Amino acid sequence: MPDKNSDLIRLDYKVILEMIENKSRVLDLGCGDGHLLQLLKNKKSCSVTGIEIDEKEIYKCVEKGISVSHDDIDSSLSDFGDKRFDYIILNESLQQVLNPKNVILESLRISKKVIVGIPNFCYFMARFQIFFQGRVPVTKELPYQWFDTPNLRFLSLKDFINFCKANNIKILDKVGISNNKIVHVKRNFFANLGIFLLEK
Repeated sequence: MPDKNSDLIRLDYKVILEMIENKSRVLDLGCGDGHLLQLLKNKKSCSVTGIEIDEKEIYKCVEKGISVSHDDIDSSLSDFGDKRFDYIILNESLQQVLNPKNVILESLRISKKVIVGIPNFCYFMARFQIFFQGRVPVTKELPYQWFDTPNLRFLSLKDFINFCKANNIKILDKVGISNNKIVHVKRNFFANLGIFLLEK
């Protein structure tokens, strides 16, 4: 019987759910309010935990019964042993860390697979704003002004693919998303979000 609430799940969450096997050990870095972890726990019987720096979001996780640590992604991964998790999730949090290369490599050390979701700063609507308006783009997916953005890194899907090649990281799967639809062609131009399944 289909889940009545399945249509209410964000598309990026649906993609991530499909990438993760049942009963996996999952760590979500920058887990926010814990909604994705709650879905993994309820729908895929996963053992879940998160790391989050925002105290308000941590309270929301606790209300959902999600185990979460109040910590900084940049400094907390060295405490974990090798292959402690089956999956690590970095969904729309990688661009906010100080040392993304170290975070990805440490994630691949402590987990068998890593799922990275990144906003595409070279999405065509952002390109048009730069070209025609001559200013840093503000879109639905990138709603911040230059002076209040939490983003420290501005990368495209192509940049991330090149990073993986340079660091011998296997991309097992990649999905582009735009306007709640899967993008199958020219993802670096038409997708505003990319989700990658990685392995080292």
